[in-house]
Amino acid sequence: MRVFNETQRFNQWWLQLIHIASIIFLIYAIYHWYFKNEAVGNVAAGDSVGQLIVILSVLPLLLVFYFLKLHTEIDENGIKYQFSPFHFTPKKITWDEIQHCHVRTYNPILEYGGWGYRTSIGKGKAYNVKGDKGIQIELKTGKKLLLGTQMETEANQIIARYFKRGS
Repeated sequence: MRVFNETQRFNQWWLQLIHIASIIFLIYAIYHWYFKNEAVGNVAAGDSVGQLIVILSVLPLLLVFYFLKLHTEIDENGIKYQFSPFHFTPKKITWDEIQHCHVRTYNPILEYGGWGYRTSIGKGKAYNVKGDKGIQIELKTGKKLLLGTQMETEANQIIARYFKRGS
């Protein structure tokens, strides 16, 4: 049995740069508030509420992006995908539920409005992390789903192996 496994993360260089800058800003702010007893921007050293707002607005975003990942698995039973941390368990689609399935090139911004978890009228849902290649799935119910992939050739091979058109 051949199995396709792919795990993607938001680890683009420019996103890592934003994360590093955010961490440096938090360290800078905490140092000035608690060790130098100085204000940072409009938040004074004694402004506990302002400090809490700054920390609680930056830290959760850093953690969410750190834990965000798209895992896709394709085997003889069908396709499983999980967009962590939003899906606690993998979502399963059996081959019997699928009308059409293929890998395609798409425009993330024009078709879905960007990357991440997206919905589009007429295009359905998309889970994508980076790039412009995706596994396009159309269910027999008419619903559409696109799962981003960086492994176009491998995905095509495993889909061709297990997906029987018209089944």
